[in-house]
Amino acid sequence: MKRVLSGIQPSGQLTLGNYIGALRNYVLLQEEHQCFFMVVDLHAITVPQDPAALREQTESVTALFLASGIDPAKASIFLQSHVRAHAELGWLLTTLTYMGELERMTQFKDKSSGKESIGAGLFTYPSLMAADILLYETELVPVGDDQKQHLELTRDLANRFNQRFGETFRVPEPFIPKVGARIMSLDDASKKMSKSSPNAGSYIAMLDEPDVIRKKLSRAVTDSGREVKFDPANKPEITNLMSIYASCSNLTVGEIEAKYEGQGYGPFKKDLAEQVVATLEPIQRRYKEIRTSGELESVLRQGAEQASAIADETVKRVKARMGFVLPS
Repeated sequence: MKRVLSGIQPSGQLTLGNYIGALRNYVLLQEEHQCFFMVVDLHAITVPQDPAALREQTESVTALFLASGIDPAKASIFLQSHVRAHAELGWLLTTLTYMGELERMTQFKDKSSGKESIGAGLFTYPSLMAADILLYETELVPVGDDQKQHLELTRDLANRFNQRFGETFRVPEPFIPKVGARIMSLDDASKKMSKSSPNAGSYIAMLDEPDVIRKKLSRAVTDSGREVKFDPANKPEITNLMSIYASCSNLTVGEIEAKYEGQGYGPFKKDLAEQVVATLEPIQRRYKEIRTSGELESVLRQGAEQASAIADETVKRVKARMGFVLPS
């Protein structure tokens, strides 16, 4: 089986977009691939974090991994900070990364825009992301449009190291999932639904109560007119809501158009809310069971052991190639 690695930051609540675009695909991937799914808590601290909130969100994201259907018997689930090799290889790769490469990263430009002071970690974290991937001889990396640039840097660093020190790293390939729409913000369909948005009404959190979901969708921005039509160019807002509907039901966008022909936005948004509630309800129920059962600790311990067994050997091989004296 090909090896897959992916991770999610524990900053903010996971959204419906995270579920449709990532977690649901993780569940499918684990059936046919050797998967490593991590909560990237080291990446989270590239911007200031409240310690108590970071701890809670890290546990919450891990529980949502499990509640969404990721099976620790089929995939390794772990915290980035529990595998020390991530930080060590991250530093080693930082020494091979050029300033110009990091300056070109659009995510750094976006996250640093308008700020008077910027932490060095925000600038160098693409090197740590490269280490995350290369540690496991990863073959496939699920990526969205916002991460393609980071994967290209990872591939460049792998090739650079191999050319300088000898064949060491497998060069990973991007993996575009077959299913899973890109879910956009409820208040602006030109922006991705984001858990870091300051406007809580712009996203649906996976743990939002049913009435909160209904209220957010009733207030979701729509286009002029009243026709429920999938038209990304002229009706981006309703197109986004239709993508959510299709992702949470067994209907195609064409079937949704036919179902609400002549009815306007009201009935459509009301039914959409019930589809989302029905999708998230079993996940929320399982999440509550996990948080009270105490199983997180054993899952994370097992995942860290599985990941460390591979990652530690990679770091040892890298250090030997670079000329470090290894402990006897």
